[in-house]
Amino acid sequence: MDPVRNPYAPGAGTPPPELAGRDDLRRTVHVALKRVQLGLPTKGLLMVGLRGVGKTVLLDRMREDAESEGIQTLRVEAPEDRSLPAILAPQLRQALLRLSRNEQAKELAQRALRGLAGFAKALKLKYQDIEVGLDFEPEPGLADNGDLEHDLQALLEAAGLAAQKAGTALVLFIDELQYVPEEQLAALITALHRTAQRRLPVMLIGVGLPQLRGRMGRAKSYAERLFDFPEVGPLQPEAARIAIAKPAEAQNVRVNEDALQRIIQETHGYPYFLQEWGKHAWDTAEASPIDLSDVQQASRTAIAALDESFFRVRFDRLTPVEKRYLRAMAELGPGPHRSGDIAEKLHREVTSLGPTRSQLIAKGMIWSPSHGDTAFTVPLFDEFMRRIMPGDGWRQ
Repeated sequence: MDPVRNPYAPGAGTPPPELAGRDDLRRTVHVALKRVQLGLPTKGLLMVGLRGVGKTVLLDRMREDAESEGIQTLRVEAPEDRSLPAILAPQLRQALLRLSRNEQAKELAQRALRGLAGFAKALKLKYQDIEVGLDFEPEPGLADNGDLEHDLQALLEAAGLAAQKAGTALVLFIDELQYVPEEQLAALITALHRTAQRRLPVMLIGVGLPQLRGRMGRAKSYAERLFDFPEVGPLQPEAARIAIAKPAEAQNVRVNEDALQRIIQETHGYPYFLQEWGKHAWDTAEASPIDLSDVQQASRTAIAALDESFFRVRFDRLTPVEKRYLRAMAELGPGPHRSGDIAEKLHREVTSLGPTRSQLIAKGMIWSPSHGDTAFTVPLFDEFMRRIMPGDGWRQ
């Protein structure tokens, strides 16, 4: 079949041709956004899930939904090496400039921009990575104490007042939220708590790995009352079937039922893997319908593609000690696994492996579903580890 017309889209945050199985979450966010616009009590949403479940795609679609309702948004990704003030400031400036074009909100938006100027100047000494254009001179006493928790609270209050005057809301969409240091998370939670207390239309919708729940709770104990933490998991079989069959049907191509079932079985319903298998099955098939033999052949090329990119980029960031730790986990299966069982595979004491485990959690490779348990954040990574480190040589 024509590879140019291949509808499937495996990629980092690349929108799939059919966003299946996420309607309930989108409706939940829609209701929350309408409530925050009206100044009604509303919890923020922090969606958690493993790699490859489509969290980023879902976040971006929710932002598009919000903007179609006239809501002011800002969208940032929290990388491991940037501070929260640095990633928020430029996007907040753009949102405030848009609000300043609203005649009713102009004065309040400009005041918030003066607060942003003071915020950036006061915190520049501590967070050297802040780089933002300054449209106004700072207003003395507004968000300029040099204390992130106090200043971010004042800044979001000022921005929320401008959004309220404009008859809209300001919604922060943040990806990879688990990488924000806990003291900076605490400042963000405090600021959002204050805007909620004042019934200002400011809200956070974020996504992160499963450890985000624990990090938020450690940052501020009341976080669990300020946010809901819905889990984004693999698609149910019917939704996974739609994700594969519907894009093909749009190109007048049919996928046989046994081929669909095999794709769902191989991918375990994870959206990224569904796109990878769909792409390779399409490229393998000579004509419609895509049948079981096409999928069987595509499985080999899909796994090879994952090994070269999706899995390999994560593997290459690891130290030799970290690789051995993950290989020991893989020896036990997909998990989760008790820390003692992993230590036994490595012939080490549990306490001696604590630093390695902590490093892997910080890198987003593993997480702790419960005390003493360890699980992969990347689906099917156990199978990859056994492929890339075969035999028993890794034990040495």
